Amino acid sequence: MAVTFSRLFGFAMVVVATLALAGCGGIMPKSSSLRASQSLKSATLTKLKDMGSSPGQAMMIRLFKQTNEFEVWKRTTAGTYKLFKTYEICAYSGTLGPKIKEGDRQAPEGFYNITPGLMNPNSSYYLSFDTGFPNKFDRAYGRTGSDLMVHGDCSSRGCYSMTDEAIAEIYALVRESFAGGNPVVQMQIYPFRMTPQRLAAYSTNPNIGFWQNLKEGYDRFELAKMPPSWDVCEKKYVFDLKREDGSPLEAAAACPPRSNDSLWTALQAKQAADDAVYKTEVAAISSREAKNAAAVQAEAEAKAAAKARGDAMGNFVGGLFGGGQPAPAETPTETPASGGGAPVPAPAPKGT
Repeated sequence: MAVTFSRLFGFAMVVVATLALAGCGGIMPKSSSLRASQSLKSATLTKLKDMGSSPGQAMMIRLFKQTNEFEVWKRTTAGTYKLFKTYEICAYSGTLGPKIKEGDRQAPEGFYNITPGLMNPNSSYYLSFDTGFPNKFDRAYGRTGSDLMVHGDCSSRGCYSMTDEAIAEIYALVRESFAGGNPVVQMQIYPFRMTPQRLAAYSTNPNIGFWQNLKEGYDRFELAKMPPSWDVCEKKYVFDLKREDGSPLEAAAACPPRSNDSLWTALQAKQAADDAVYKTEVAAISSREAKNAAAVQAEAEAKAAAKARGDAMGNFVGGLFGGGQPAPAETPTETPASGGGAPVPAPAPKGT
């Protein structure tokens, strides 16, 4: 009995020491089975309190591939969301654009809902949670893939990887949000910030239509600082749109009519202004590209003309001073002498 108590006491001390280490700024080792339950750092708790939030408040995540930014937003007592912290994405695979099929080594883009069932406390990485790919939109296009995670260990094969320190804090923030009664953490994944200037820079990219679809969700959050509800109909993302009876939309079916919500007027004004900037930027980019192409063509033509002049001058000078190309040498032809050639000597007389 004494031995059993001693073991339990020793185990309790290890737990207390490990949790204390986490609270003071360190993280538990990867070998610890308790790493998924480690406490948030005291500095993190203080920062949440100072911004008018708490660990149990709702949470939203935004990722931007191009700049390797992983943003965590928290709901405040005012009801709107504030940026808590921006982490650096350590690595992701692929290029800008959505994931299409299993094995393309592409990290996904779009809107995803992280739920408690997607958390992986026993990850082979430090910690991880699944993005939820493929979602309703992805499935509408027959896109395939599995185990697309946000994880530690700073390496990626279609996932978004973070440092172990970053994923430890992010994982704990998501966990505490669920503990506070929030059923999902919305994750918005973009190729870049959805500004008209940035979209114009990629106006010829085959994904431009998809990105412009994502922009409405981006704009709604920028205007309201509240995550928009998202769904899929007509094989596109729609935001803050529901049937009158509240039933889910059908991904490939027609969208129901939209009644103007509280954001609609502001959203339309923003989209009109952004569209004007987008068109101006696209025209300016096209003009610059046309000028650059014309300059390259003019340079190539000038080089060709200079070469032609040089060749012509070389031929002229060579001909003038005999330095041109010599005429091909004629091969002499032997003409037989008259009479059929050299005379044959007469044989010597016999007996001499």
